[in-house]
Amino acid sequence: MENKKLLAPSILSADFSKLGKQIKIAENAGADIIHLDVMDGRYVPNITFGMPIIEKIRPLTKLPFDAHLMIVEPEKYVADFIKAGVDMISFHMDATIHSHRLVEKIKSLGAKAGVVLNPATPVNTLEEIIYYVDYVLIMSVNPGFGGQKFIPQTLLKVKKLKNLMETTGRTDILIEMDGGINKDNINKISREGVNIFVAGSAVFKGNIEENIKTLKENMKI
Repeated sequence: MENKKLLAPSILSADFSKLGKQIKIAENAGADIIHLDVMDGRYVPNITFGMPIIEKIRPLTKLPFDAHLMIVEPEKYVADFIKAGVDMISFHMDATIHSHRLVEKIKSLGAKAGVVLNPATPVNTLEEIIYYVDYVLIMSVNPGFGGQKFIPQTLLKVKKLKNLMETTGRTDILIEMDGGINKDNINKISREGVNIFVAGSAVFKGNIEENIKTLKENMKI
């Protein structure tokens, strides 16, 4: 899995008046996953979108949908997100009481399950849940808003996570990173061992096709 490199444009930075068109442009340009930042105004200060938007855009692309749930009590909503067409769901462990139960629920409904590390959340919080998840999302900004600057220290977590994966025999887990990723830093991030790169502004600001081409070229190692 180490060599798998996937680009996941975040539609949070897209022009919502042209959302369907921009998703199609991104798909045709070589995007691998569509990233959905779901915020509830409680776990994070911002509010974005939910199931109705996802249901509307699901028929517009064949790409997998990756929902990052920045919401409290995600266990109440995962079934509805999967029904709306989501293929991957990640959640914050401090937003739910029973993380293992939630991972099992997500997987039983046919989706991939991931957990999220905020910039101040240590990797060792994953020591028990790592046996059950499909991927780990490392936040390289504080969650809640798009367009933030990459926090360099979060790269140190990738090395720690890879060590934990080796120790637990879970080297099949994919490592995802989200926040401030752009054409200038994506190669360094890729060389550290990240598999899935979430990019918002770096994809949707300017020429989407050219941006994706540049990002995908630069994330090669």
